[in-house]
Amino acid sequence: MFLEVDALTVRYEQRAGTRAAVQRATFGLQAGEIGVLIGPSGCGKTSLLRAIAGLERCAEGRVRVGGEQLDDAARGLHLAPERRRIGMVFQDYALFPHLTVADNIAFGLHGLPSVERQARVQEVLDLVGVANAEKRAHQQLYAPRPRLLLLDEPFSSLDIDLRERLAQDLRGILKASGTTALFVTHDQMEAFALGDLIGVMNAGVLEQWADAYTLYHRPQTRFVARFIGHGVFAPARIVAGSPSPHVQTALGALDDAAECPLPDAFPEGECDILLRADDIVHDDLSPVKARIERKAFRGSEFLYTLRLDSGEQVLAHVPSHHDHAVGESIGIRAEVDHVVTFPREATPGHPNPG
Repeated sequence: MFLEVDALTVRYEQRAGTRAAVQRATFGLQAGEIGVLIGPSGCGKTSLLRAIAGLERCAEGRVRVGGEQLDDAARGLHLAPERRRIGMVFQDYALFPHLTVADNIAFGLHGLPSVERQARVQEVLDLVGVANAEKRAHQQLYAPRPRLLLLDEPFSSLDIDLRERLAQDLRGILKASGTTALFVTHDQMEAFALGDLIGVMNAGVLEQWADAYTLYHRPQTRFVARFIGHGVFAPARIVAGSPSPHVQTALGALDDAAECPLPDAFPEGECDILLRADDIVHDDLSPVKARIERKAFRGSEFLYTLRLDSGEQVLAHVPSHHDHAVGESIGIRAEVDHVVTFPREATPGHPNPG
């Protein structure tokens, strides 16, 4: 493991006492992997990034990069930021408008011999596709080749379409150069476009660290299930059957669903099941009907918020040429490949229409 973060805790002193901004976060990256930390504002993702950079002291835990111990709170070890060989790009990064593109690139390379410095500048120019722009000004490109690159919402000031395109371009650049990187963002699509591994944070806790597919289809906590994608929790019952158990819901029995838990996993088999918008299919022939309460146009599809006769709400992605009116009833059925269940709550969570 190239980046190792073990039980890292960051605390801040406040008038009311000490507040834990990060609580025992543990995760890692292999060399050349790209990680992303995502979560709502104030969840601790920037504090975690700053602790890895050495800008915040770890109250507990350890940080290791490339086999070198950078932090070990139990031993009182804290390597200064300038000695870590870690690059960090902040939301408000500094520009050098009086320097050319080439001079901005070379800014962190003053310790290299002239020939090697020029070669590195040309390598970066070629890598980002601006090989003929070295004499232009008002640009910033990063070149000192840190062993780990940390980026705190670098695209936050850009519009959503440009953010996603740049995220994909930057991923290509980092992969081509073999750079290990860790991003902070609040944008799910940006996280999916960038990350090999994604960590979802909530109130200082790293709730899950996994690839995007696993976060979406196998969330470990209710928060991750709510935060990633569109979905609702609906009451369900795990029923014993032959040759395998099945899930009984207001939409009927999910007989074909894979990975169904055993009935004794919950008291009397009662649980809440996560139903994603892509688990619900519009089917005019289905006997199950639902009334459209809200609709959001997404270009190729609508996101419908639907109310079943039993009172439960579900969400559904429906191709946009199926343009039904709010208040209309449509037929729906469930196609659930991944059964994700949690202990029953007194009042199931509300939908997250995004």
